[in-house]
Amino acid sequence: MTRAHRDIRQSSKLLNVRYDVRGPILEEAQRLEAAGQRIMRLNIGNPAPFGFEAPNEILKDMIANLPLAQGYSDSKGITSARRAVSQYYETEGIMDIRSDDIFIGNGVSEMISMVLQALLDDGDEVLIPSPDYPLWTGATTLAGGRAIHYRCVEEEGWAPDLEHIESRISERTKAIVIINPNNPTGAVYSRETLENIFEVARKNGLVVLSDEIYEKILYDDAEHIHAASVADDVLVLTFSGLSKAYRVAGYRAGWVAVSGAKHRAADFLEGLTLLANMRMCSNVPAQHVIQTALGGYQSINDLILPGGRLVEQRNLATKLLRNIPGVSVQEAHGALYLFPRLDPEMYPIEDDETFVIDLLRQQQILVSHGGAFNYPDTDHFRMVTLPPVRELSEGIERIAAFLDDYRYRHA
Repeated sequence: MTRAHRDIRQSSKLLNVRYDVRGPILEEAQRLEAAGQRIMRLNIGNPAPFGFEAPNEILKDMIANLPLAQGYSDSKGITSARRAVSQYYETEGIMDIRSDDIFIGNGVSEMISMVLQALLDDGDEVLIPSPDYPLWTGATTLAGGRAIHYRCVEEEGWAPDLEHIESRISERTKAIVIINPNNPTGAVYSRETLENIFEVARKNGLVVLSDEIYEKILYDDAEHIHAASVADDVLVLTFSGLSKAYRVAGYRAGWVAVSGAKHRAADFLEGLTLLANMRMCSNVPAQHVIQTALGGYQSINDLILPGGRLVEQRNLATKLLRNIPGVSVQEAHGALYLFPRLDPEMYPIEDDETFVIDLLRQQQILVSHGGAFNYPDTDHFRMVTLPPVRELSEGIERIAAFLDDYRYRHA
């Protein structure tokens, strides 16, 4: 083949990058929809399609500020937005996060990628929970780093295994990721758990990267503890935003807040600022509603208190899944997901991606396989608990029918 006619191939940097939450399974769902089938999408934590609408105040402020949002903003974000984030953390008892410590981004996803690009040299390692939110693993790999997964223990409510964390540390370990409340398991970490992780970070000079996008979505008596409140002698980068609690995922309004040992991170922060400058700024209209969202009445409380839609859907989904023979699931104390386990003796699954594709084709239910979250076994899947009770009941009934047939065929 001549040079003029050679194939155009993807960059080798993508060789080991995976994001299976939106991979071949989603492509199959789109193919089935194009053929006229109606798919129940239980795979992505996107509140809007399930009737969760943004508070009116946010919509009104977005519209009112559009004439003021036509040009670039400061690359770190508009002053009112960064001040609102800083003041929010002050009300949470974290006093060393100032406006200049805030970087506003196009959702948490962009900030994760920027931070890892600024932090990692080729071959540096990042400790990431298993199961994880796969963007952390993919972005680490794309930045030239190595994702080193530490085990979370299902029988202990998906708490991190501290001994396993320590066993995974090497000379190249640069940072440890905490996802709290956790996606995909719904775990909410205790102060003791966080303090133990910080002790490991302190002893090994690690940066703590704390993904807290679900911090306001808590059930029962669960308490969310900001990682930044646990210690001030470790560099902490806290990631959060509006997409979930305020039901504006499409606005792409997120941030990272820097706290703790900032005096040891001047060079890194200079690099992060450089990357912020290179992308000019984040979505300016959405920045104008951050102050509105963080102040005043928090409408998410109506959804998570007893009788609220989110908690009732979580309760129903947990109950119905546990009623299926061979299915167990830890109760989610936060976030929007369940991560059920299928008894391997009853459901001998060799390839969990094939398993969920079969479920999709037979029952038109779209879930995510456990392997998409860098979980090593083939006996888990993740589903969202966002559909209304009636739809959720129908969806789990179809999952139960598929599993009943699967048991019969593999007996």
